[in-house]
Amino acid sequence: MRALQSGALTRYLFKPLLFLACLVPVGLLALGVWQQDLGANPVETVEHTTGDWTLRLLLLTLAITPLRRFTGQTALLRFRRMLGLYAFFYGVLHFLTWLWLDQGLRWEEILADVVKRPYITVGFTALLLMLPLAATSTRGMMRRLGRRWKTLHRLVYLVAGLGVLHYLWLVKADWLEPALYGVVLALLLLARLPAWRWHLPGRARSLSDCRGS
Repeated sequence: MRALQSGALTRYLFKPLLFLACLVPVGLLALGVWQQDLGANPVETVEHTTGDWTLRLLLLTLAITPLRRFTGQTALLRFRRMLGLYAFFYGVLHFLTWLWLDQGLRWEEILADVVKRPYITVGFTALLLMLPLAATSTRGMMRRLGRRWKTLHRLVYLVAGLGVLHYLWLVKADWLEPALYGVVLALLLLARLPAWRWHLPGRARSLSDCRGS
């Protein structure tokens, strides 16, 4: 009964609330555009905001598995796909802002920047790697791909790493914020190492249950 109640709360309350919460940043940007309140360089504000939220949502997506292991709350896994798709959504907005509003669809200059500027090359590569992850996020694709689905979706680790590197190379001197993102990513990856899992409370509980059965 408790499992059914928890599932109903997750589906009908927490997931809709998370869905709306993920729309808040783009909603605030839209409000800022309407009120002409995005500062002296609104295009740069949109670029930085969408880029920041792409990375934040990627890290939140990666945090789901360690949180589930630590707390034992399997319902957390229900939020992972939504967070990942929102990360892709903000990544696409970030790219389109640069492509259209910043570069004005000047394709020769765009291609030159992708090739010559490492931070753009890295960011563009991260977005391309997110495409198959978003395209195969449905349950149907999980069934079709089987074990290959899990292997494919390990690309999210590389995507997050490239996102941190993109940010670090972009800011050049003011590296504190991207460095913090890098530390968070490193901790999330360390939490996935087998040696760490044995010390998690959820693991300890499951082992005691097995011994008692």
